Amino acid sequence: MNIENYLKERKQLIDEALDKYLPGSDEYPAIIHQAMRHSIFAGGKRLRPILTLAACEVVGGSVEVALPTACAIECIHTYSLIHDDLPCMDDDDLRRGIPTCHKVFGEGIAVLAGDALLTFAFQLLAMNCELTQVPPPNAVKIIAEVSKACGTFGLIGGQVIDLESENTVVSLDTLKYIHQHKTGSLITTSIRTGAILGNANFEELKLLTEYGKLVGLAFQITDDILDIEGDLEHLGKTPGKDFKHKKATFPALYGLDQSKKMAESYLNNAISIIQPFKEKGQVLAEIAKCVLQRDR
Repeated sequence: MNIENYLKERKQLIDEALDKYLPGSDEYPAIIHQAMRHSIFAGGKRLRPILTLAACEVVGGSVEVALPTACAIECIHTYSLIHDDLPCMDDDDLRRGIPTCHKVFGEGIAVLAGDALLTFAFQLLAMNCELTQVPPPNAVKIIAEVSKACGTFGLIGGQVIDLESENTVVSLDTLKYIHQHKTGSLITTSIRTGAILGNANFEELKLLTEYGKLVGLAFQITDDILDIEGDLEHLGKTPGKDFKHKKATFPALYGLDQSKKMAESYLNNAISIIQPFKEKGQVLAEIAKCVLQRDR
């Protein structure tokens, strides 16, 4: 398969759905909707929602059924980026090559735009209750899954430990905790929710969950590496921020060469885990390879 075409087509599908779902930029109060759209449509690979769609298809589900959940996942991811860029967090002026939300709209509106996207995500997740293809227990299960993934036992918990670990030497367990929760939890949940929408059985969900955890770890290690080796033009954000803030990263703990080997090992294991899906799982294998090969 041509993975570049696949990713491009899926990104366009998700962008069109987001444009349809989100309030228009002229809807009152216009400034908050403009801020939400500024960050949502700033670019981005749409990796997480694409994984939601792919996981649903792998177990026999349809893309149309998974679209509201996929868009909800992207709203949550974007909310986390808006808040991550704030002066009180990573204090970044650029995201995806354009000024960050707080640089354009001010810190107050940026905080509210992040809050609004997180809240709107659950409005989208509630749409599953209206889909005849989604059994009511699955619709509730997905809301529970996503809530945990972006709460104190997921994304926020990882962010807390990330902040507390600045300027300190951390253990491998602590570093894995940060990566598995701050980044990995939403990636894993992207896959799990897609699989649930596709009515995956117990074994299928187990395999896809393990795949998601490994891809999530590899993604963040690669992100750490790019913060050192990447440049502003490709990254779309300021490189060297991890070093500046003395963040806990794999390169800081193991060095670049060993970190690259670890990322490759995690991805090879992820690809191996989905072999039982045979040809249907090929798209997930190709997406995993793209994680390792990305330059932003």
